[in-house]
Amino acid sequence: MTEQQPETSGTLVELTTFFVGDALCGLDILQVQEINKLLQMTKVPQAPDYVLGILNLRGQIVTIIDLAKKLGSGETEITRDARNIIVNSSDGPVGLLVKKISDVVQADKSLREPAPANMQDIQGEYFTGVHKIEGNLIGILNIEKVLSIEE
Repeated sequence: MTEQQPETSGTLVELTTFFVGDALCGLDILQVQEINKLLQMTKVPQAPDYVLGILNLRGQIVTIIDLAKKLGSGETEITRDARNIIVNSSDGPVGLLVKKISDVVQADKSLREPAPANMQDIQGEYFTGVHKIEGNLIGILNIEKVLSIEE
């Protein structure tokens, strides 16, 4: 008798992973429109402090937010590694400025654990859960909560 492998084909998800400060975070790759280097931004008067500005991305206006500042984890230093992760929201495309991009990893949704109350100085309310992959803890961002305007 041969041993049966668990059926996981419907529960696998690919995560784009990136760093917000020292925290390794992830998003379902299907939520990501593209990843690009920081472009020339225009400041937006009276915008919340986490809004860095807007940029024109091939004719689309994209609001860029500092993800670390939005999550209450300091400020993202603009270095050669910093990137914008462009995601689609109900109000149009939004760029999430992150410290650096990591890998695309496969995760089994059935193994997702509840988000901790606090993950490396980021409030747990911004996560839908965490995955443990190869000794790393990846916080799965709740993109709707991150992009909500309420403070």
